[in-house]
Amino acid sequence: MSSDSLLKSQRSPSIVILDFGSQYSELIARRIRETEVYSIVLSYSTSAAELRKLAPKGIILSGGPSSVYTASAPLSDPEIWDLDIPVLGVCYGMQVMVQQLGGHVTAAVGKAEYGKAPLHVDDPTALLTNVESGSTMWMSHGDSVDKLPRGFVRLAHTSNTLEAAIALHTKRFYGVQFHPEVVHSTQGMVMIRNFVYNICCCQPDWTTSTFIDEAISTVRSQVGDKKVLLALSGGVDSSTLAFLLKRAIGDQLTCMFIDQGFMRKGEPEFLMEFFDQKFKINVQYINARERFISKLQGISDPEDKRKVIGREFIRVFEEESERLGPFDYLAQGTLYPDVIESSGTNLDPKTGERIAVKIKSHHNVGGLPKDLQFKLVEPLRMLFKDEVRKVGRALGLPEEIVGRHPFPGPGLAIRILGEVTDEKLNCLRDADLIVREEINRAGLYHEIWQAFAVLLPVCSVGVMGDQRTYAWPIVVRCVSSEDGMTADWSRLPDSLLQIISNRVVNEVKGVNRVVLDITSKPPGTIEWE
Repeated sequence: MSSDSLLKSQRSPSIVILDFGSQYSELIARRIRETEVYSIVLSYSTSAAELRKLAPKGIILSGGPSSVYTASAPLSDPEIWDLDIPVLGVCYGMQVMVQQLGGHVTAAVGKAEYGKAPLHVDDPTALLTNVESGSTMWMSHGDSVDKLPRGFVRLAHTSNTLEAAIALHTKRFYGVQFHPEVVHSTQGMVMIRNFVYNICCCQPDWTTSTFIDEAISTVRSQVGDKKVLLALSGGVDSSTLAFLLKRAIGDQLTCMFIDQGFMRKGEPEFLMEFFDQKFKINVQYINARERFISKLQGISDPEDKRKVIGREFIRVFEEESERLGPFDYLAQGTLYPDVIESSGTNLDPKTGERIAVKIKSHHNVGGLPKDLQFKLVEPLRMLFKDEVRKVGRALGLPEEIVGRHPFPGPGLAIRILGEVTDEKLNCLRDADLIVREEINRAGLYHEIWQAFAVLLPVCSVGVMGDQRTYAWPIVVRCVSSEDGMTADWSRLPDSLLQIISNRVVNEVKGVNRVVLDITSKPPGTIEWE
C-alpha cells in the first residue's frame, strides 16, 4: 500500500508502523488504536518522502527476524531520521535505529533473551514515565546493542541486556529491546500511551463514531448516485457493512445472498428472515448450491478451493447484476487481517518479493479475477474484527449478529479436508450444529472466539451396536482470541466434551470418532484449510 493510495482512501494516520517482518506488527497497530489514535502498518521500505506526505505524529519501527549487521538486512530509509518526527524502535527496530545512527549491534552470544524478564528502570522519564521498575516485559532477541550512538542514554536494563531501553531525548528517538505490545508485558500499554500522548502529542480522535461518520462520507463520495451490490454472508463483517451502507446510501444498496451450499444448518433461512423481513434491507436470494458443488468436483487443495469459490462468487454477482442492476460497485467486508494474510505488507526493495509469508488466500481478497467487472467498496478494510463489532453495535446491529463467531467466506468447504461432497456437507452440518448448541448451553459461546467442527477425509474402525463401522472422524476446534491474529485453544470442561462426543457419534450418520484440536495459532491456523 503506497502513501498516495492511502491518502486518497482515508484519513492520514497519526502513528505509522514500519513493518520489518515481525509477527507482532499488526498487534502494535491494534494497541495504538486502543488509545483512540489511528495507526496503520506500512512496509519498512516506505520512503521518507512518502512519510512526509502522510505527516504522522510518530513512527514505530517493528521487530523482525533479521540481524542488522548482515549484508541483506532490511533497513529504513536513512532520511527518516531527519523528518523531525518522534521514532520508537521495537526490538529489531531499535537495532535499526542504533545501527543507522552510528552505534553497534552484535550477536548476544550466551546472552540471548526470550520470554519474560524484569525491567529495571534507570531513567523514569519520557517513555518510561510511571513504568514501575521490576515490571515484567516480553523479551525476544538474539542480538544486542554493545555501543550506543552519540547522544543516546540508557533508560532501562535487564539482567541479561544492558541497553534494554534507550533514548535520544533531543530528537525524540526511543528504543526498547522488548515487546511492549504483547499482553505478557505488564506495563507495555503505559509505555505505548507515553509515546502516543506525551511524546507524539496525539489526540484521541479514532473512535467508533468518528469512523462511522468518515466511512459514510467516503462511501457517498466514492459511489455518488450509483448502485452498490453487497455480498451478504450473514457474518459480523458483511452484516455490519450492510447496516453501514444502508445508512450511507439507502435504497442504492442491494444485498445478494448467494446460497453456495456451504452454509451452516438453517442459516440461509435465518438470514433471509432477519435482514429482508425484520430490518427491511433489500436481499436477493440466489440458490447456487449445485453450481458451486459441481465446480469443486475433484478439487482437494485448499488454496484451489478458496480461489474457485471466490471466482464463482464474482461470476454469480456479474450474472445476477445484469438481471437486477446494473451495478457499478461491489461492496465487500474485507478486514485488515484479511489484507495482511492475503498479501502481506513487506516487499523487499531489492528483489520485489514479499518478506512476510502468505498464509492463505481469503475469498474476498485473494480470489478476485483480473477481469473483475465491478469497482470495489471496502470501508471496513482497515479495521480489526473487534473494531468491526464496535461499529456494528453503534449502528444498531443486534447482539445475535454482532456476537456471532467468525465464519470463513468459503464456508464448510474449507472445514472438509479434501474433496467436498454433498454427503460430507450434510454430515458436517449436523456435527457443527451439535458443537455450537452445546457450547451455547454451557454458557461459553461468548467466551470463545470460534467453535466449530472439521471433517477429516479418512476413516477409522469403530463398533456400534455390535457392528463394525468404518467411518469419518470429526475434529472439535475451539479457540480463544482477541482479533484472530493469534489464538489459543480453549480449555473446555471434560463433561462438555463428553456430551459433544456422545451426541456427535450417536446422532450424526457417517461418524464414529470425535477428536479435539489443541493447537494454538501460531504454529497452526484457526481454520484447518
